[in-house]
Amino acid sequence: MGFGRFFVELVASVIVSVVVSLTVLFSILYVLSHPERYSKYIDLPALTMFQPATSTPAQTAAPANTATSAPATSAASQASSGQTTSSAIVAPAPIATTRDSIVIGTGGVTGVYYPSGGAICQMVNRLKSELGISCARESTKGSVYNIRTIRSGGLDIGIAQSDWQFHAFRGTDRFAEDGPFTDLRALFSLHSEPFTVVARADKGIKTFDDLRGKRVNVGSPGSGQRATLEILMGELGWDMSAFAEALEIDPAEQSNALCADQIDAFVYTVGHPSSAIQEAMSTCDSVLVDVSGPAVENLIRTRPYYAPAVIPSGMYRNQNTDVHTFGVKATVVTSTRLSDATAYGVVRAVFDNIGRMRRMHPSFANLNEQSMISDGISIPLHNGAMRYYREKGLR
Repeated sequence: MGFGRFFVELVASVIVSVVVSLTVLFSILYVLSHPERYSKYIDLPALTMFQPATSTPAQTAAPANTATSAPATSAASQASSGQTTSSAIVAPAPIATTRDSIVIGTGGVTGVYYPSGGAICQMVNRLKSELGISCARESTKGSVYNIRTIRSGGLDIGIAQSDWQFHAFRGTDRFAEDGPFTDLRALFSLHSEPFTVVARADKGIKTFDDLRGKRVNVGSPGSGQRATLEILMGELGWDMSAFAEALEIDPAEQSNALCADQIDAFVYTVGHPSSAIQEAMSTCDSVLVDVSGPAVENLIRTRPYYAPAVIPSGMYRNQNTDVHTFGVKATVVTSTRLSDATAYGVVRAVFDNIGRMRRMHPSFANLNEQSMISDGISIPLHNGAMRYYREKGLR
């Protein structure tokens, strides 16, 4: 009797051990088969063995952050993620250099950067088995944050306004304390981004000058919209005290705040049509405001990354006239830390599928391959990107 009970308990123990072992094994295999979901949290250096072997150079992409032959320069002060105050934000830990997935920094979820990053990742992930690269997008504070986090190693690629690309490479303006980021590289540019002012129709705001004394959402520290606003204000001789209130409402909430009469206006540097602006124009009586005059003309004349911009009439509800302003280009940037093979693979995924890309968002409808490698590009192109462009006769 005692032996029979012992035998039953022994068998039960063996079964439990087998079940536990199989559970652990299947969990490990699941993680290994979905690196794009887990590579941000754990280092998965062995994942490359699960990538299928291929024959073309572009199909044997090196890990995302393998250093290229370009010399690396040490980053200067990593003081903040774009704030204008003296408070510092600790940069994310550098991404593991053996990883074969890439992370693209975008912007707020209601802007165009977020779907732009999603579109690029979709193009890359469609060719994942060929390129050996997986891609994930990340919502961030925007241009300045993305560039600084690429520099610290916390992002592989980021979307940034052409003006902040220019300043980061040279260590000027908001990047003066950081020093020149000479390892910054461009992959390509995307859509135009007009500097846009949306105001409640009942506040009497017809021009940018009418924002003086009003409650204005000035954008999050580190965002491109905040930085561009501050440059324009500097040209006008303004500071934040020009507004009755200068609020830092998240882009996802600014339309609600406008329609709830919590603010009189908000500024946004964004491609059009924008879901955030569409929400404001459709939900409450709102208007788009002209941003023009001598100060804007001087900005365009003295800064090569700015250009006149027009938001065409009919873009939004009750917008019956063209709105004149100025703007920049959205650009896709990285650093020399990104391997040539990975940069080549990302560019190939986008440019080989440019027709599909144009259909993914209204802002992409007029993308032109030649313009994408010249307009808004004020820094060197990445070697991997240049290889693709030369192969296709674009450079």
